[in-house]
Amino acid sequence: MILENGTVRTLEQTLPVTRALAIAGDRIAGGVGTHETVLATPDRVDLGGRCVLPGFNDSHVHFPTWALAQRHIRLEGTASLDEALERIEAAAREVPPGRWLRGTGWRSGDWSPVVEPTKEALDRVTGDTPAALMARDYHSLWLNSAALAHANGDLEVAGGVVERDQRGAPTGVLREECAWHFRDLYVRPTEDELVEASRDGVRIAISRGVTAVHDKDGWLGALGVWQRLREEGSLHLRVWQSLPAEQVDELAALRIRSGFGDDLVRVGYLKAFMDGTLGSQTARMLNGSGVQITSSETLVEIIRSGAAARLPVAVHAIGDLANREALDAFEQTRTDWQPLGLRPRIEHAQLLAPEDVPRFAQLGVTASVQFSHAPSDRDLADRFWAGKTDGAYAYRSLWNTGALLANGSDAPIEELDPWAGICTAVVRDWHPEQRLTLEEALLATTVNPAWLARDERRRGKLIPGYLADLVVLDRDPYGLEPEELPSVRVVATMVGGRWVHNPPPWS
Repeated sequence: MILENGTVRTLEQTLPVTRALAIAGDRIAGGVGTHETVLATPDRVDLGGRCVLPGFNDSHVHFPTWALAQRHIRLEGTASLDEALERIEAAAREVPPGRWLRGTGWRSGDWSPVVEPTKEALDRVTGDTPAALMARDYHSLWLNSAALAHANGDLEVAGGVVERDQRGAPTGVLREECAWHFRDLYVRPTEDELVEASRDGVRIAISRGVTAVHDKDGWLGALGVWQRLREEGSLHLRVWQSLPAEQVDELAALRIRSGFGDDLVRVGYLKAFMDGTLGSQTARMLNGSGVQITSSETLVEIIRSGAAARLPVAVHAIGDLANREALDAFEQTRTDWQPLGLRPRIEHAQLLAPEDVPRFAQLGVTASVQFSHAPSDRDLADRFWAGKTDGAYAYRSLWNTGALLANGSDAPIEELDPWAGICTAVVRDWHPEQRLTLEEALLATTVNPAWLARDERRRGKLIPGYLADLVVLDRDPYGLEPEELPSVRVVATMVGGRWVHNPPPWS
């Protein structure tokens, strides 16, 4: 196949732009005029002035959870508790008897007047239907009395918080480990539900130019979900899968190392948590506030166990203290993981003390960030991190030190839409000194995630020998003003030389 009459952005510095691209089988064969003779009878695709880029990689997505959330009540954008309750009441009427009402997306910090949710408020609109509503950041869970009754008062878990009223009774809000423990015991979806939802989710993702994801739902059994989709022929993107850090001994016993799998699904890395989140006010801060989920000492043990099993570690860290302790742990264990070529990462890295910014590059720890979080979180950050936001979502500062940035969405917390994330990094108006260029934002969404998945010699660029994973845009974004970028649209997506979304010809 030859793609011609357009602009091909290879993201390879030695040949950044070409007007056409030749593809043989699942690989890039070269630029037209040089290598097309290797193609016996090439199909020719007229790009019609459109632009071709390497396929987008979402470096942080809870994919099955996001896919399932498309079918649940969504509370994003509710401006008050009353508005949230109106949506919940309407959804509760549709729940069959004996089933749970599940939802996500509420964030009390967005509500006016400021108020925290309670089981009593939820009881008024749900009655006896058990309701479990995850907060937007997935670190808090709002339950009604019917749901709480399932636990029979057994709610406390180390590393978690049970919010209580003045009488000591649970308010209906659980945070961190308490929220996750309850969810896993009583509201966990079945694998069949996850497969069905993820099948639709793949179609949505590839329509947005996604050709690869770094999935975070290993704890939910996502590896089995991906395998079923692959077996049935519904998996049209590549997966770098996380697994819970608690499973490291089992993985080591089975000799499952990072990279185990095939061209579509691979075991990637261990996932751990240092702290909570901004929205739930559980981010661990240098001022002593927040919730500690994993101590620096325990993270050291996890990293060493992971290195022994040949599995790198990704650790969630939001607050400035959590990030510092994560960096400390990677520094303390550098002689364990660095000689093995493991590629560790800190997920989010949302708030950094100035002295910790250069440590990512110095240690070789990737900052796995989410460009879309900056505009979404700005109001909460200004409120809860007042006086510290110069170090919040510090993408330019990290980039300038030589740190590797990999961009993801954190869907379902934000929407799984790489182009939207790229645009927010370029046109950011909150702390605009932290903007990135279009080229840098694209590298963080294509080249860098491929490197992080140890696939830098096969993916992330459009050069000979690399996999033909690409996205076609309706025009060349490099010729646009920053404010015009959000109007660019995905036309088609190719994975391994095969059109998986909207094959040509295009009108």
